[in-house]
Amino acid sequence: MSVSSERRGFSARLKTALANVSEAPESATLLARNFNARYPWQPITVHAARKWLLGEAIPTQDKLRVIAEWLAVSVMWLRYGEGEGAPVLSYPPAAESYGFDSADVKLLEDVRALKDHERRLINDLVQMFLQNQDGKHGVREPVAAYRVDREAIVPEPAQG
Repeated sequence: MSVSSERRGFSARLKTALANVSEAPESATLLARNFNARYPWQPITVHAARKWLLGEAIPTQDKLRVIAEWLAVSVMWLRYGEGEGAPVLSYPPAAESYGFDSADVKLLEDVRALKDHERRLINDLVQMFLQNQDGKHGVREPVAAYRVDREAIVPEPAQG
């Protein structure tokens, strides 16, 4: 089997598996976004995802494992077409089973793209909002406003 036919075969199997989990099988943008949300190392580009979909490249083994787990197929089937094929899933994909939708995944990707100090600011802001809610996270004194103080978000107490 030639290298180009291996790539085309991988591409066809990838599209089949994506279609089985209700992903747009032809969208390199969605493929890159959803893959990067699951892959903890260097994110892939839309161009790399496009090459996978067009049969111009095959991902490395570590990326194949992540894709196979996400799409609920075997690595051997995805890479070589051997073994069990792509099943029709009878359960929701992992992100959806936890109540995440595509907007949640996009938000997480956007936060991941920020610099470390920017992510800390976002985390501080979320924690302050949660602390000011009644019930779940305790009640704190009312906050009139927040101000950004270099790399921290500082609550300003309410007057009166």
